[in-house]
Amino acid sequence: MPTQPASAGFACQPGAFSPGYRRQPRRPWRRACLGLRSGCQEALGRRLAALAMMPSPGYHPSACVWWVNGQCEAAMTGEPLARRWPARLLPATATADAVRLVAARGVRAFADGVVSVLLPLYLSALGFSELQVGALSTATLVGSAVLTLLVGLVSYRLRRRPLLLGAATLMAATGLGFALIHDFWPLLLVAFVGTLNPSSGDVSVFLPLEQSLLPQTVSDRQRTALFARYSLVASLLGALGALSAGLPGLVADHTPIDFRQALEGTFLLYTLLALVAMALYRGLSPRVEAPPGMAQAPLRESKRMVYTLAALFSLDSFGSGFVVQSLLALWLFKRFALSAAVAGTIFFWTGILSSASYLVAVRLAERFGAVKTMVFTHLPANLFLALVPFMPNLPLAVGLLLLRSLLSNMDAPVRNSYVMAVVTPAERPAAASITAVPRSLAAAGSPVLAGYLLGLTPFGWPLLIAGTIKGTYDLLLLMLFSRVRPPEEAAPHAR
Repeated sequence: MPTQPASAGFACQPGAFSPGYRRQPRRPWRRACLGLRSGCQEALGRRLAALAMMPSPGYHPSACVWWVNGQCEAAMTGEPLARRWPARLLPATATADAVRLVAARGVRAFADGVVSVLLPLYLSALGFSELQVGALSTATLVGSAVLTLLVGLVSYRLRRRPLLLGAATLMAATGLGFALIHDFWPLLLVAFVGTLNPSSGDVSVFLPLEQSLLPQTVSDRQRTALFARYSLVASLLGALGALSAGLPGLVADHTPIDFRQALEGTFLLYTLLALVAMALYRGLSPRVEAPPGMAQAPLRESKRMVYTLAALFSLDSFGSGFVVQSLLALWLFKRFALSAAVAGTIFFWTGILSSASYLVAVRLAERFGAVKTMVFTHLPANLFLALVPFMPNLPLAVGLLLLRSLLSNMDAPVRNSYVMAVVTPAERPAAASITAVPRSLAAAGSPVLAGYLLGLTPFGWPLLIAGTIKGTYDLLLLMLFSRVRPPEEAAPHAR
């Protein structure tokens, strides 16, 4: 079998084959295949399904399939392939690389869900004050911002798969550091350098790298749908991680291991999950890198727009920093004397409700546009958040938190897709980093303030402040970007 693929423009007709390629056995062919680009790696219009597995009976007969050096390349001819799970959960035009990226995001979300709930308990068990807990949360966010900035400055010169592998290695080292180090200042250094995430959302260096790759694994029309699945998987697995926060207590109750040792075990689990994510990143194909002839570049023509979006996202993140999941759990522990298991259950259901909202966000964005979807789902959520501190009992407070979770993250997949859509493909890595770094820096300043306020009074001042700031962001976003449309919205208006 030759090592070089068919030349660009080769078209497969029923019964016609390029030398060295063979048709999938036992399947009839009913249509001509679209012309292929170089390497049989892309079909016209990005309608490509690349599967690193043997196809099984049941694949759609309208696809042309070749075996190239033992791997399957399928160019779609207008109808979706019948794909195996978990690819069926993703849009029809998503590639196998999209599956790996979404799976890696889910693994990391589960790890973040566990540690974000247990982190304040673990640090309290080590004898740290509320202010020190807030300082460690701030260090994690500042460190993530600095690392993301450094990666953003050089990402357009480097391949992104090695960057993801390096980030996964750092994640594994972070888990080991928190499990083995018990003094405040060394832990502060580990928090700054590492990837630990005190929030239910992703603020690490992984986020801009993955977001810049996802648009290359799906068609423009289904880009927002892929980002919704990406957020959906993260939210579901993060909720399961939060629900698992009760396991250290069960281990301590039924084994000779004490509670602090059980908490240390969760950070070893964090390390193990980092190795799983690393294995997924290693499976990414060369197609995730920039296509030949399209060099990545720093921001140029989209600079003003991206900087404005970064400033707005920073305002939103500054508000979010007051209610990162670790500090929200700390407030629930102090105000209502909850156990870790009960708090984990609450965060599990908030995660489930957030997950349900992601798929709805796709349809709302298609119907009303990206910006309106972001604003008019996010604004009520922030009102609910601001009202939580005034609730006299736990059921009412939890009820508002659940209502807030149903709407608060609906903007996330739309926002991420929107940023990638309004810049040129060559600017996507830089845009992803530049919008992520200020968000991390802004969010880093508020946890220490929230920890200080919680040390003064059990009233939820951080929740009230967060709701007010984030509501202001919503109104500014609507004012400044209501007329800036992504390509899939601009095309119908042009007609």
